[in-house]
Amino acid sequence: MLAVYAVVFGVIFGAHAPGETPTDYVLQLFLGISLFQLLAETMVVAPTVIVGSPNLVKKVVFPLELLPLSQLGATWFHFLISLCLLLVGIVIFGHGLTVRGLLWLPPILAPLLLLSIGLCWICAALGVFFRDLAQAMPFLTQVVFYSSAVLYRTAIITPRLWAVLKWNPFLRTVNLARSALLWNAPVNLNQLGYTYVFGLAVFFLGRLIFLKLQPAFADVI
Repeated sequence: MLAVYAVVFGVIFGAHAPGETPTDYVLQLFLGISLFQLLAETMVVAPTVIVGSPNLVKKVVFPLELLPLSQLGATWFHFLISLCLLLVGIVIFGHGLTVRGLLWLPPILAPLLLLSIGLCWICAALGVFFRDLAQAMPFLTQVVFYSSAVLYRTAIITPRLWAVLKWNPFLRTVNLARSALLWNAPVNLNQLGYTYVFGLAVFFLGRLIFLKLQPAFADVI
């Protein structure tokens, strides 16, 4: 899939930046796709987590909020494998890694973890009452994919469209991670702060929704 995206968007549509080598584009594409897969797996799996464990809901005294988080742990494990491959690729084919870039990576990923946990709780809780949510998730993840500058640079986005897309926190996370790891550029603290505010808001909202709906899980299932 990386090769397909690189050829279609990098070569045919010319989505790479002027002066950017094909290798640079592939590395930033790989980073964006890896981050997207992290979020997409969470959104796709979460709606079926509670529904798929009726015995734990009805017959066992179990902190149900941990069920979605167990799935989240698996997705982050997959992401760490991809991240290791990316770091090797940067060392071999890219401009090299810097200590500064590596140190910035955990603070950049932390808001994404908060966002993922919040979304996981929201989707898991709503999935109990709206079973079709699981079928809608693949479409929603594609909306996130194409609206988050995973395949293209933000410079080509028209001003009218950017007025909407700039509020996408995942787009900000992708750009921040690329700046730190691939371009060795200063991290925009305003953008980083925005991702923290949004991530914390979704985290607490997800927690609230899950705890509010949890008492009705056993009756619905």
